[in-house]
Amino acid sequence: MTAHDPVTPSAADAAQADPEQGADSAEVRALRERLETLLPASIADLKDLVRIPSIAFPGYDREPVRRSAEAVAELLRGAGLQEVVIESVQDGSPAVIGRTSAAEGRPTVLLYAHHDVQPTGDVEEWTSAPFEPEVRGERLYGRGAADDKAGVMAHVTALRLVGEELAADGIGVTVFVEGEEEAGSPTFRPFIEAHREALSADLIIVADSANWAVGTPALTTSLRGVVDLVVEVRALDHAGHSGLFGGPVLDALTQLSRLLATLHDERGEVAVQGLLRAEDPTVDMDEAEWRRDAGVVEGAELSGDGPLTARLWTRPALSVLGIDAPTVRDASNTLVPAARAKVSLRIPPGEDPDRAMEALVSHLESHAPATARVTITRGERGKPYLAKQGSPAMDLARESFAAAWGAEAVDTGLGGSIPFIADLLEVFPHAEVLVTGVEDPESRAHGIDESLHLGEFARVCLAEALLLRGAGALGRAGEESA
Repeated sequence: MTAHDPVTPSAADAAQADPEQGADSAEVRALRERLETLLPASIADLKDLVRIPSIAFPGYDREPVRRSAEAVAELLRGAGLQEVVIESVQDGSPAVIGRTSAAEGRPTVLLYAHHDVQPTGDVEEWTSAPFEPEVRGERLYGRGAADDKAGVMAHVTALRLVGEELAADGIGVTVFVEGEEEAGSPTFRPFIEAHREALSADLIIVADSANWAVGTPALTTSLRGVVDLVVEVRALDHAGHSGLFGGPVLDALTQLSRLLATLHDERGEVAVQGLLRAEDPTVDMDEAEWRRDAGVVEGAELSGDGPLTARLWTRPALSVLGIDAPTVRDASNTLVPAARAKVSLRIPPGEDPDRAMEALVSHLESHAPATARVTITRGERGKPYLAKQGSPAMDLARESFAAAWGAEAVDTGLGGSIPFIADLLEVFPHAEVLVTGVEDPESRAHGIDESLHLGEFARVCLAEALLLRGAGALGRAGEESA
């Protein structure tokens, strides 16, 4: 959660840095030149993946998800992996596993990404069709272009670059491309337990995070966890005329709004008692740049206080994600009998999801109005993550990133959640996990006009190739722990 330099480099500084520093600059230069010849095909393959609307949410057609898995499987075969299969567990979406076994005594690296994507939202708000990839300037636009089909293609491109070297060196590579991450990875744990032997690795690289800025790489060293629930407020058994019955009865939507308003204090800080706060990071962000990237409306104040990075990474954050109630267009002059909301709570590293869930439920129950019936349905629980510092794999990643970008990597937290990392560490306790990614603050992952910076994509591919090439020196985790 700290940067090597308390003054983090800007994108402009990184762009001007010498990309070929160090004793191995000739090797880096050779890889960079070869990558230039491979990039057009990789970007074309990425566009083909983006064209597949692989939304794994309930209610969506499952055929595109299967088609996406098949496309990924073909890419892995073309990248030289010897064993490629499409698998799923009961009620799960198709995942792809591709493997090349390690030689005796040599380590195995597991490369993770996911091929499913978020729903598009209102397609009319997109500048170009979400599943018709379009290059505008230095960015490729389309749903999944960044999150996380670019992660898939970063793995494929790195293997195209150094796959033969890895095989000659006896380094094993397993690529695991999940098919339901955006839907909450509901069958992730049963899947990795069912395929424990095939997925066993010494080093796991999760390509599903973001870099500090265009031109400045990042290693994600902490992630917030998440808990969510649905709260329903019912005031009436059925709708009643607002003129005839309004007054003695407050409609359910008003009462739900009053209950939700208790979740924050007047400064916008989470008002749920008993939630943990981790230490403030030692690196912060430029507020003006962050406001621009987040799309904060002009003149609006930010909520809470303290460093931006603390508010984003190491403190709880609570959001109302949706409300079921009549739309303004369809509203009639009747009292709304019932309304419900989905509430999401991001929790910092060190917090226990079960404890956080109980704190949130307790708050809602203690603030429930006496004039309605409140029902709470508990939902997802995802653990936060805090990386192990000072490991050989972390050092190798920093060296690889510095060579690819010509700039020091910033150790960052991430306000988002990747709960399955805790599952990976529990099922494969001897493995080390590195969290990397292809996104940048302008990628708008999950949002309208999601995009990938193509220059950053090239740097990510080069950095991963260098990291894979150096993995042989890390040894085997099981042997080291023994």
